[in-house]
Amino acid sequence: MNGAQSLIRTLVDAGVDVCFANPGTSEMHFVAALDSLKSSSAHELDADASNAGEHDADTSGEPEMRAVLALFEGVVTGAADGYARIAGKPAATLLHLGPGLGNGLANLHNARRAHTPVVNVIGDHATYHKQYDAPLESDIDAVAGSLNGWVRRSQSPAEVGADAALAVAAAQKAPGQVATLILPADVSWGDGGEPVKPVPPRVPQRVTDVRGIAEVLRTGAPAALLIGGPACREPGLLAASRIAEATGAKVFIETFPARIERGAGLPAIERLGYLAEHVTYQLDGVKHVIVAGTKPPVSFFAYPGKPSELVPEGAQVHTLAGLDQDVVAALKSLADEVAKDKRPAVQPARRPALPSGPLTPQNWVEVIGALLPEGAIISDEANTSGVLLPAATAGAPRHDVLTLTGGAIGQGLPVAVGAAVAAPDRPVVALQADGSALYTISALWTMAREHLDITTIVLNNRAYAILRMELQRVGAEAAGPKANDLLDLSRPDLDFVKIAEGMGVPATRATTAEELAEQFARALAEPGPHLIDAIVPPLM
Repeated sequence: MNGAQSLIRTLVDAGVDVCFANPGTSEMHFVAALDSLKSSSAHELDADASNAGEHDADTSGEPEMRAVLALFEGVVTGAADGYARIAGKPAATLLHLGPGLGNGLANLHNARRAHTPVVNVIGDHATYHKQYDAPLESDIDAVAGSLNGWVRRSQSPAEVGADAALAVAAAQKAPGQVATLILPADVSWGDGGEPVKPVPPRVPQRVTDVRGIAEVLRTGAPAALLIGGPACREPGLLAASRIAEATGAKVFIETFPARIERGAGLPAIERLGYLAEHVTYQLDGVKHVIVAGTKPPVSFFAYPGKPSELVPEGAQVHTLAGLDQDVVAALKSLADEVAKDKRPAVQPARRPALPSGPLTPQNWVEVIGALLPEGAIISDEANTSGVLLPAATAGAPRHDVLTLTGGAIGQGLPVAVGAAVAAPDRPVVALQADGSALYTISALWTMAREHLDITTIVLNNRAYAILRMELQRVGAEAAGPKANDLLDLSRPDLDFVKIAEGMGVPATRATTAEELAEQFARALAEPGPHLIDAIVPPLM
C-alpha cells in the first residue's frame, strides 16, 4: 500500500468519504488510489488491523470515497464548507500545490469564520525535487498557516495514515477548524503506507455554572443575549426564546451564522445587523451583553469618526459559553434556571401572498417565502438584494439558511454544491448576487455534472450595489464617473442564461414577480440544477 492509498483508507475509516477536488500532477497517486480502494458486500474492514496487508486494495464494488470535480479551487473549498455545515462532518479537499491552495483561500477564510471542519489535502513537489525551485514551488506551509488552523507535512509513507487521522480529529476539534495535510509526491507514491484507525476529536467543554449570568438577568437591567454557532439550531433557539420570554432580554443571532434553522414552529429571532448604525439601534439602551457561542459585536469595517466596538458605551459584556464550549447545553441550563415554566415564542405557519408586477428588491423575496418547500436549504449570498428575505420566510416551512460567514464573496454557489452533495434528498436554493456569482460561476458546471438538485436565482441588478453604499459610508468625496464605473456591471450586461446553459444548467430569465413564481415553481418540481436570471433594480 502506498502513502496515497493509506491516506484514503484512513480518511474513509474516519467518516471522511467525500472529496472535492481540482488535482494536478503531484496529486495523481491520490487520484489513482480512489479506484484502488473500493467497497463490496464481501469486504469487511477490520478496524483494529494494524498492518497494511490487512487493508489490501479491493478491486470490486464502488469507490468508498466520492470524488467531486470542480473547475476552480474556490469552488472546491466552498463546497467542502457547505458540505460540512449540513453533514456535520468534514469533507476533504484535494488541491494542487501552493497556487491551488491560494486559489481556494477566500472560501477557506469563510470556512474558518464558520468554524467548519475541513480537511485539506495539498499535494507538493517530491521532497528531493524542492531544492530545484521548480516553477510551481512555493511556501505552502506559510499560506496554510494563515488560516490559523492545523497544518502538518507528512515526511514518509509510513506517517501518512497517522497524520490523516490526526487531521480529521483536528478539523473536528470544537468548535471546528481547517486542517491542512501537505503530501509530497514521493510520500504519496512511496510504499509502506499504513492506515490508522480514527482519533477521537476533542469535544466541546461543558459550562458548569450559569448562576452568575442568571443573576445578571434577574437584576432587570436591559440586557441583550447574542447567540451563534450551534445555538442557531432548534434546541438553542428554543432555549434562547424561553430566556427572553422570562427576563425581557433582547435576543439576537450573530450577523452571519454558519447555519441557522428557520421557519414555522421556531422562534423568529432577529439577526444582528450588518451596518454598524443598525447594530447601534438594536442595542440601544442595553446595559449587559451576554454572548453565547460567538463574540461581542464589532463593525465590519472601520469608518471615519465611528467606533469599531459596537457594545454600547458603559455596557458590561458577559460570556455564557465560549466558542469551544457546549453553547446549547449552557443555554438550556440558563433557561432552566431563569425560565423554568416559560415556553418559547414560536413563529406561526404563514406565507406572504404571491406578488405581481415588475420585480423589485421588496417583492422577489415574497415569491421565495410563498413557494419555499419543506426542508429546503438556502445558500444566501443575495447581499443587498436580500435584506428583506428573513421577514418574508419567517413563517415558511422549516428550512436551513447558510450565510456568508467571512464576508469573502463568491461563497454562495460553491456552498450550495456542498450542501446538495451532503443532503441529496433536500432541495437547495442558491440566492446569489450577480457580482459575487462571477467569482465562482464555474460551480454551475459541477452542479450539472453531478446532477445536483439546486435552484439558483441570480439577483441581477447590474452593479456592485453594496460598494455603492460603502463609497458613501466611508466618507469618500462625491463619486465621479471613474468611481461609478468601477461599481457598474452593465458594460456589457451579463447574460446569466447563456452562461448557465453553456455549463449545462437549464436557465430562464424573469423580469416580473409572476415570471419568477412560475419559473421557481417549475425548477423546484424538476430534478437537477436550474438557474433563474432575476432582473431587479438595486436596493440603493
